[in-house]
Amino acid sequence: MAKETDDRDVVAATMSKPGVVLKRPAGSSGRFSEHSDLPSDLGTEGRGARRRKEQSKPPKRSAPAISERDAKKAAADFEKEQRLGEAERRREEAARQRERERREKATAKAQAALDKAEREHAKRAADLQAEAEAIEKRSRAEDDRWEKERERLQAALRRARD
Repeated sequence: MAKETDDRDVVAATMSKPGVVLKRPAGSSGRFSEHSDLPSDLGTEGRGARRRKEQSKPPKRSAPAISERDAKKAAADFEKEQRLGEAERRREEAARQRERERREKATAKAQAALDKAEREHAKRAADLQAEAEAIEKRSRAEDDRWEKERERLQAALRRARD
């Protein structure tokens, strides 16, 4: 995690390159730079008799002097980067808004088509139901007519047999 620091070396290195991630060799207290070097004591462990003698820590270097002009330029560069970043974020948000509106419009259009199709289906189903009821009514009327006709003919048959 990033932490606030009062270390003059770190502040000076950061102000000299605003907006750039600065690194230092892993596990060391070396200088911060844009590209970190590998630690100098890599791979010396476990080599038997030829172990390297511990090196003393190099003396700390003083922070490079930063002129007021360089500090102002770094601050101006930083502000410019922030403005550019903010403009990019606004463009991205506008693009997301346009995409959201396009999806909402497409959704509304699809919903309208679905509603229209449901209304047409309901009308056709109602028409078919009305036709089915009319056919059922005609079928009952035909059954009633046939029942009367059959009773009349059976009565005539009984009279003829008697």
